Amino acid sequence: MAQLIPTTQQLADDAVAQIDLQIEQQTPLLPKSFTRVLTKVWAGTDALLYKYASWMLLQMFVAHASMRETTVLGRVIRPLVEWGRLFGVGDPLPATQAQLSISVLVEATSATPVPAGAQLVYPPTGLVYVTTTPISLATTGTKTVTVRASSDQKNGNGAGVAGNVLIGAQLSFANPRNVARLATVTGSVVTGADAETENVYRARIVRRVQQRPQGGAYADYAQWGEEDPGIVHVYPYRAALPGQVDVYVEATEASSGSVDGIPTTAQLALVKALIDYDVAGKATRRPVNAGVNTKPVSRVAFDVRVTGLIANDGEQPLVEQAIRAAVDEYLRSREPFIVGLSVLPRQDRVTQAAVSGIVDDVASNLGASVTSVAMQISGEAFAAFTLDNGQKAKLGAVSFA
Repeated sequence: MAQLIPTTQQLADDAVAQIDLQIEQQTPLLPKSFTRVLTKVWAGTDALLYKYASWMLLQMFVAHASMRETTVLGRVIRPLVEWGRLFGVGDPLPATQAQLSISVLVEATSATPVPAGAQLVYPPTGLVYVTTTPISLATTGTKTVTVRASSDQKNGNGAGVAGNVLIGAQLSFANPRNVARLATVTGSVVTGADAETENVYRARIVRRVQQRPQGGAYADYAQWGEEDPGIVHVYPYRAALPGQVDVYVEATEASSGSVDGIPTTAQLALVKALIDYDVAGKATRRPVNAGVNTKPVSRVAFDVRVTGLIANDGEQPLVEQAIRAAVDEYLRSREPFIVGLSVLPRQDRVTQAAVSGIVDDVASNLGASVTSVAMQISGEAFAAFTLDNGQKAKLGAVSFA
């Protein structure tokens, strides 16, 4: 039975009814009668207590705790963040500034180097970068320099995925001195990431509660590696060689530039560092006898053939597009099942029956019908496939006949 908070009017009416029962007579109906005014005051206080008690009840559960700042007895708290600190998750992850390596052409020599902090602009976004070290002008030629995103057009500090630039893009010096105005991006040193959202932070706390640290168990590797907001999932496995752990990493599309979540080399190195060292830079995490190999996840492409699709006049392209989107969403939700780490129900099996059911549901909802659905991997038909060793699923070719 749901517990409903009574309204102020309901509380006032209940108070009047109780007074009538005690004095054995009906309270006057005049709006300004003493009894009715008094019960309104009581009702307002009671309603406030009901709402405050209900709010307090929600703060007892991670799934419903508030992320907003609340002042209690002069102390400002955020209930969800307090849960995160209690379980060892820490505060929500802040946005990080991208750092890039660029190739700078020195055109003229000088005894005075270009100082650190020289500004460059990326014209397509207007984002401003600054050099982190001086640029030596002792000799001419091409030099590699590291720059960091520092500001953007929204008066921010340049942090976030907007600071990530593809290799080969060109930055422009705001005030070049003895160097070419254009510099070419040659690599990513630190991947920029947006600040952790409330939903992602809440889910991270829930995972920590479900997967408690165990001194080097699978859950520990997942928690350490997923501390960076640009990392979606970490899948640890016992390696074939003794004393080693294979850690497969999946990144966000925004941070890696890959729609399949394939992490960059810098992200793989970052995950390995997070597994090795804590925030204080101390090697207090992985066991000393465990070597870590960070690897990118792989995507298994599932080809789908839909036979006998019959749709209403002019609606077949719409139905085909809806089928592609639904099947791709289903496949991308699949992930490996690791005993001792993953939470039931299992999501590691891709079956022809499940995909066929999705196609039938989409078609029927749009007034269409299909005869059969067949699936293949690399040209070979199958009825069921189990993902393992860092494998993820995606939709391959889709054909309609």
